[in-house]
Amino acid sequence: MSFTRINGVLHAEQCSLEQLAQQFGTPLYVYSKAAFEKHYLDMDRAFDFIDHQICFAVKSNSNIAVLNVLAKLGAGFDIVSGGELARVLKAGGDASKIVFQV
Repeated sequence: MSFTRINGVLHAEQCSLEQLAQQFGTPLYVYSKAAFEKHYLDMDRAFDFIDHQICFAVKSNSNIAVLNVLAKLGAGFDIVSGGELARVLKAGGDASKIVFQV
């Protein structure tokens, strides 16, 4: 499980969110690599019966680390700008799996 409570304190992958908030301040975005991987793979398996390509909408989250996790899983990317294209390529995204919406 990606997010759990340990002794009443919320943790992300065994890392105390309380400690992260003290160290980095709030508001603070905390992502779980394990959660991204699980949800992507669950969706990918749901379409095993047909040829498919799952494309992540970069406008929803353009964090390079998040895009890198998805690129390593084989995701495609839905982009709307040259800036988003640059971020996807920097994160290791496959250019042949990019859909550019105009």
